[in-house]
Amino acid sequence: MLKILIIEDEEPAAKRLFKLIKETEPDVQLLDTIVSVSGAINWLNTNDCPDIIFSDIQLSDGISFEIFKNTEINCPVIFITAYDQYAIDAFKVNSIDYLLKPVKKEELVSAILKFKKINAKAPVLDIDKLLQAYNNPANNFKQRFVVRYGEHLKTILTQDISYFNTEDKINFLTTKEGRRYAVDYNLDTLEALLDTKSFFRINRQFIISIASISEMFSYSKSRVLIKLNPPSKHETIVSTERSAQFKAWLDDSN
Repeated sequence: MLKILIIEDEEPAAKRLFKLIKETEPDVQLLDTIVSVSGAINWLNTNDCPDIIFSDIQLSDGISFEIFKNTEINCPVIFITAYDQYAIDAFKVNSIDYLLKPVKKEELVSAILKFKKINAKAPVLDIDKLLQAYNNPANNFKQRFVVRYGEHLKTILTQDISYFNTEDKINFLTTKEGRRYAVDYNLDTLEALLDTKSFFRINRQFIISIASISEMFSYSKSRVLIKLNPPSKHETIVSTERSAQFKAWLDDSN
């Protein structure tokens, strides 16, 4: 039986992750779900090491790298993050895998297969290298997009884009001037191409820039209602599972 520990401060995300793991690997035992850095350090210091740890990076009281800096870990770790710039190269160097939120089942399957291949020898975590990469992410984000209008092509600088959205299975960008163009990238791909200091995916339909936010209001179930500039004809609400990350993103972007 595969014994796992999940370190994730968002209950819906933790439940969804375990559901996907269970579907991928039915013979699995969830030892515990930990929501904080301090709680994880205490748990790991007082319990036997699991077979594998699934850990979010941003937790309620800090960055999960601090857990592994303050405990002795003898099992593989798969990191989970909504922010693709966090130490991806360092993850590869350390032979650990990472998953981007929302976690896709096929990527989870690949990560577990990788775990099985390296299960005989747990990878060594170079925490200093992870922290360095976290604090100094590579600036390799997409700087401009080529769009079509009629028979013409036009270049749009990323800094001039207010938001991206999906409508009737077509993906659009809207500029700060309120002009809208179809783009060839879906929102999952755009998440990996955009600087997450400036852009955030609030739900399945919208990725918005920090500069596009005109007003914000508290909404039901801890969600946030956003008024965009330029305005959108669609209601833009931060999904429940992304609300905590969104609020952390607002702080990081100031």
